[in-house]
Amino acid sequence: MDEIASLTLYHFPGSRSARVRWALAETYGQGYTLRTMDLLKGEAYEPEFLQFNPNHSVPVLQVQWQNGEVQYMLESMAMIEWLADAYPDKGLAPAPALTPQRADYLQMIHFAGDWMDAMLWQLRLHRNLLPEGEVDQRTIDRTQSKFTAEVEPQLWQRLSQADYICGSAFSAADIVMGHNVNWARAYGMCKDGVFSDYVSRLQQRAAYVHAFDDVSR
Repeated sequence: MDEIASLTLYHFPGSRSARVRWALAETYGQGYTLRTMDLLKGEAYEPEFLQFNPNHSVPVLQVQWQNGEVQYMLESMAMIEWLADAYPDKGLAPAPALTPQRADYLQMIHFAGDWMDAMLWQLRLHRNLLPEGEVDQRTIDRTQSKFTAEVEPQLWQRLSQADYICGSAFSAADIVMGHNVNWARAYGMCKDGVFSDYVSRLQQRAAYVHAFDDVSR
């Protein structure tokens, strides 16, 4: 097995990189280096950063291997799944195998990280980022309506029957789902008590507190 010499996370508070901080704290521990980017000042467009991330975004996880090689991971979902599988003793993912548990875990982590994430990003784009002349209220209304009518009921059904998104045990799927439920709640969705109870359970984890300790309340 290859050995890691060090990990460096390029981060912006509260963004997708926060869920990687969460996954790191749950698995690798807090012995990684945190490099907080000032995205609002365009730091992600600096030539040095663009050399290893032409997507000018966070997170970026720099992996320094013991043999001296350096690798850059650019996708938060890949980072979280990699960490969960690399530390099976932490119990964050069912073992890679043809089992119902593994299938359900992958279904839900990608439902959160792909489908939900895309919808929430559309809301963020049109509500917070685009200049006024480019904002499309129809996109906001359509996305929010679809999320409320189609996504929320699926999550409510699961979380009304179990403490976590894949059952009675916390998993890496809850890292992504928890982040996105918080994101949805900031836009006035997922307000039912089942969601607030879910978030409260997640907030009791030390790794959650670590991941969001730089977010102003």
